Amino acid sequence: MDLELRHLKVVSAIAEAGSLTRAATGLGLAQPALSAQLKRMERALGGELFVRGPHGVRPTELGELVLERARVLVPAVAELQEEARSFSRKRAAGADRRARYRLGGTHGPLLGGLVDRLASARPAASVTTYTSWSTRELAGLLAEGRIDYALTGVCGPSRPPTAGSGAAVVWREVAVDPVFVMLPEGHPLTACEEVPLGELADACWTNVPGDGCFAECFAAACARVGFTPEAVYETDTASCVHLVQVGRAVGLCRATFPPTPGLVTRPLLGSPLMWRHVLGWYPDTPAAETAESVLTHARAVHAGAAALSPSYAHWRRLRQAAT
Repeated sequence: MDLELRHLKVVSAIAEAGSLTRAATGLGLAQPALSAQLKRMERALGGELFVRGPHGVRPTELGELVLERARVLVPAVAELQEEARSFSRKRAAGADRRARYRLGGTHGPLLGGLVDRLASARPAASVTTYTSWSTRELAGLLAEGRIDYALTGVCGPSRPPTAGSGAAVVWREVAVDPVFVMLPEGHPLTACEEVPLGELADACWTNVPGDGCFAECFAAACARVGFTPEAVYETDTASCVHLVQVGRAVGLCRATFPPTPGLVTRPLLGSPLMWRHVLGWYPDTPAAETAESVLTHARAVHAGAAALSPSYAHWRRLRQAAT
C-alpha cells in the first residue's frame, strides 16, 4: 500500500482524538473499518503507530515521526487546494455561461440515466461525464472546478469525503439501498427471498473497487456471521458479471442492478450492508444554481432503476407489507 495524504489525516485524527472509537466517529467510519485501515498503514510503514492503553491510544516513536510530517504536509496541501479552487472559481466566473453539465460519477446505470434526463430537459445544453471508482477523486475534481456535480455513493452511514481542509462541498442524498448479492442461475440460494450471508461462507466473492470503507464493512459483516471471505476479486462491472455467470464467484451489487442473463440478484437477510447514493457540488460555482434540479432528476433516475429491478421491487413490497 502506498502512503497517501488521506492516511496522514487518519493518523492525525487518531492522535487528536486519543481513541480509535472517537476518531472513527469524527471521520464518519465504523470503528472496525478504521482499525483495519490503521493495520494496513502500519504494515506499509513497518511498525506500530499507536500503543493501546486503558485510557485510549498514544503514538509510538514511529507514530510521532509520522505525525511530525503530517503537521507540515496536510496544511500545505490544504492551502494548495484552496488556492486552486479560488483560481478555478475566478476562471469559471469569466467563462461562457452557456448551460452545461459536467458530471462525475462512479460506474453504474444512474450516471447514464442522469445524462439522458438532462439531455431531454435541456437539449441545447452541453452534457459531459467523467467516471472514476474513487469518491475522493470526484470530490477533488469538484473542488478544482473540473466537474460541476459528482454522482457517487458511500457505505451505510459514512460521510462523503470533503475536498480538503475547509472545503464546503455540498452533499445531498439521492437514495439509500440495501446491498444485494448476485448468484449464477441455478444456484440453490436463488430459491430464497433473502439470502443469509452465512450460507455463502464457502464462496469466492467479486465486487467493484472503491476507496471508501465498504471492503472493511463487508469483512466485518462476514465476521459477525462467523466467516472470513475466501477470496474477493475486485474488478470492473462486466468482469464481475462474467465471474458470477461462470460460477467462479458470487457478487455484491447495488439493489438497482438491472436484470442480466445468466445471473439472479437477491437481498441479503437482514440487510447487513447499505449503500447511500449522493450528489455533490461546490456551492461557490454556477452549478449551484441548478443543483436542486439536477438532484430531482437523479432521484427520478433512481426510482426508475428501482422499478426495473424485479428483485428490488419485490423486496420493497415485502418491506411495505411488513410495516
